[in-house]
Amino acid sequence: MARALIFPGQGSQAVGMGKELADASPAARAVCEEVDAALGQNLSEIMWQGPLDVLTLTENAQPALMAASMAVVRCLEKEHGLNIKDQIAFVAGHSLGEYSALAAAGALTIGDAARLLKLRGQAMQKAVPVGKGAMAALLGVDRDVAQQIADKAAEGEVCQIANDNDPKQVVLSGNKTAIDRVAEVGKAFGLRRAVPLPVSAPFHCALMQPAANAMAKALNSVDMQAPVVPLIANVKAAPLTDPGEIKRSLVEQVTGTVRWRESVTYMTANGVTDFYELGSGKVLAGLVQRIEKTAKVQSLQTLVDIEAALPQLNA
Repeated sequence: MARALIFPGQGSQAVGMGKELADASPAARAVCEEVDAALGQNLSEIMWQGPLDVLTLTENAQPALMAASMAVVRCLEKEHGLNIKDQIAFVAGHSLGEYSALAAAGALTIGDAARLLKLRGQAMQKAVPVGKGAMAALLGVDRDVAQQIADKAAEGEVCQIANDNDPKQVVLSGNKTAIDRVAEVGKAFGLRRAVPLPVSAPFHCALMQPAANAMAKALNSVDMQAPVVPLIANVKAAPLTDPGEIKRSLVEQVTGTVRWRESVTYMTANGVTDFYELGSGKVLAGLVQRIEKTAKVQSLQTLVDIEAALPQLNA
């Protein structure tokens, strides 16, 4: 039996996230205080009190989700004896969740992860004028069909696969006018539905190149250690441990595809039977179970969740 820790991305945020654990765990509360200090911002108050529209701002949601995830990690480590190096085979995160995964594996400090994600959120928001980009989830088609739909809908504009989430959910990103064509174009390819996503920018596509440039500069100035266990990188769907390679993959990820389906397949093919989603929401748990039906998945957000998971984690 091998275990993996997985970390959610944007969209999993919710007002109140992390508060119950911070109230119950000194280690979890210390993480929130560390993030607040690193950013010079009372982000924990926004996490716990809202309002939702402020929490959902990309520059707040990204470090907030990392804080909620790392609160669970530190609670497990400091108060329940988890040793990631000895007990975990891989870490992985969906989009911004890669920064949470790297912090969990000791490659980034919590403060550096928070500052990088704040900048990442700001840079992504600035990269494309509001209203010029869009994203849509395609339901009922696999990646190959989604690629054909994207190619036909592009008509010279940007329209590319942003997320390959599970066997029947692929997300496209690009110019709004191209994304608007996807539903009609998809009919000829058996597309069941194209669901517009309520996002503020077209993430993980070529339009994000200015943000990728900003992250390349920022990452170049950060001291990154080798993670204590391999990171399954979004853009590679394969393990990385070299800090230079990891930094390059994080830059590439801004404009590249989050290959989540392949990442989960890689981990299960390499012995992982138990996945633990740490932080806000249960989105990744659902994706993992659709990708690998025999996988055991638990989402850990509260102290009750953590205590329920300990027998399996320590087995």
